[in-house]
Amino acid sequence: MQPAPQRPDPTTPPLASPPSSASAEARDAQPDAAGTKAGPGAEIAAKGNGEVAAGATEPETVALIPVLDDNYVFVLVRGRRAAVVDPAVAPPVRDWLLQRGLELEAVLQTHHHSDHIGGTPDLLRTWPGAAVIAAADDRARIPFQTKGVRHGERITVLGRPLEVIGVPGHTAHHIAFHRPPQDGSEGGDLFCGDTLFAGGCGRLFEGSPAQMHESLRRLAALPEATRVWCAHEYTATNLAWAHAMAPADAAIAARLEAVRAARAAGEPTIPSRIGLEKATNLFVRAADAEGLAALRLSRNGWRS
Repeated sequence: MQPAPQRPDPTTPPLASPPSSASAEARDAQPDAAGTKAGPGAEIAAKGNGEVAAGATEPETVALIPVLDDNYVFVLVRGRRAAVVDPAVAPPVRDWLLQRGLELEAVLQTHHHSDHIGGTPDLLRTWPGAAVIAAADDRARIPFQTKGVRHGERITVLGRPLEVIGVPGHTAHHIAFHRPPQDGSEGGDLFCGDTLFAGGCGRLFEGSPAQMHESLRRLAALPEATRVWCAHEYTATNLAWAHAMAPADAAIAARLEAVRAARAAGEPTIPSRIGLEKATNLFVRAADAEGLAALRLSRNGWRS
């Protein structure tokens, strides 16, 4: 048994290239996801809230970087400081930060899959002092973490509080990060990895329907204005399936039309909002674990 990898020494040669999008999809993603191919050289889309809360002196934004086939990496920026969420690959993230003269202070990891942690060791070569915050119970699979956290803990990133929410289901130790709004700003931000998707939820690789149902209930309890930053562009396919399941649901039909228009224009459909997911996401609306299990089985086998 080889020893677990440690944080990289910045003087050593670069790591091998991260896994291809095909191998990542085979393990982590829904194979029928609707998403554009956006490799490391793709144009970076920014969708920041740009809020300046009462008493704040530094503007804050959240930017999204499309990578691989359908992943998003999120960058939280406050002044000249930055934190990134689930960097699948390093080059586009590093380039984005360096071009803007930003200092990486932290990496937030929602779970251990390679299309979420694959770029972290390489980013640490450029910013060896950056903290890596991940599930304490998943240290064996995210060994370069510097701060292990669990459900219910409150941490500070870029001078702002973040709440850790345990959301098992997709993986055994999946976590989400909720950044509450500051005074005078609308909503907050939820970084939920592969648990809650826009119009869907993650596959159950290590957890049970009961766990996923409870995880979605935890997220749905957040304020409805909360922005939902999920890690994949699956929205069009999720909603096409939901429309086939509930063709008379006007809210789902209207959202599907809007999402298709956005994708045709090359725009991301992320972030969503908790209120929108409660209104149009069949998994969030599931009454119990049995209902969610039936929906997940249907979604697994559905082809557009």
